[in-house]
Amino acid sequence: MVKSDSVLTRSIPLLARGKGWLAVDKPAGLTVHNRPGKDLCSILADGWKDDPFARETGYDPSYGIHPVHRLDRETSGVMLLAWDKTVLGELSLQMQSDSTRKRYAAILHGRLPVSSDPEEWIEWDRPLTRSAGGRRYPSGKGKRLPSFTRVRVIRHTDRYTLVTCELETGRKHQIRRHAKLAGHAVVGDDRYGTRRSVEYLKQKGFDRLALHARSLTIRLPGESSPLEIRSPALPQAMQSLLDE
Repeated sequence: MVKSDSVLTRSIPLLARGKGWLAVDKPAGLTVHNRPGKDLCSILADGWKDDPFARETGYDPSYGIHPVHRLDRETSGVMLLAWDKTVLGELSLQMQSDSTRKRYAAILHGRLPVSSDPEEWIEWDRPLTRSAGGRRYPSGKGKRLPSFTRVRVIRHTDRYTLVTCELETGRKHQIRRHAKLAGHAVVGDDRYGTRRSVEYLKQKGFDRLALHARSLTIRLPGESSPLEIRSPALPQAMQSLLDE
């Protein structure tokens, strides 16, 4: 693995790269794919074709860059992508195994209880449908499947709680839906939170979902054991909200 603090494009920091893959710190509000020319994969493919490392290691612009896992448009943070078909298949299979781990930082409305043990995790285990839910029915309509999210409280402010979340299953919008069901919706969530809170925050200059993919642990090609790829810090908007 080659670590990097460079910027692949003006707004997308490159976190790490290797033969056949790269990891970036995705900004909030940018869809990963399905908007040719304007999505994350398109933007990265356009910049990656001129990167010396990419040329030296056999990047094929006709194949492009493809996501290894999902990250909602509204969510920022660590995103792993592949530009080699074999590497994409290998990493995608790993994402379904117990050897990978994804952790998120989230700011929630209200105050979750703090345990006397700072290492103790809360477990949200409400069943969810595979498809997204909504403000009125966050669990979704139809067949619900076992869904598990581990949560650890980091700090409080007067109105909010900063938590670390770890996914044990992978339902769509899982953290956002579990947070809503727990009575502590993710700050800035215009799908599952209240319209009043979202509009209030926009008036204060906070116009994003307070959910950030902080780290991804996976075994990368050429490595004998799993490695952690981390986003270096909370996005400035989230940090400013906590500080204020």
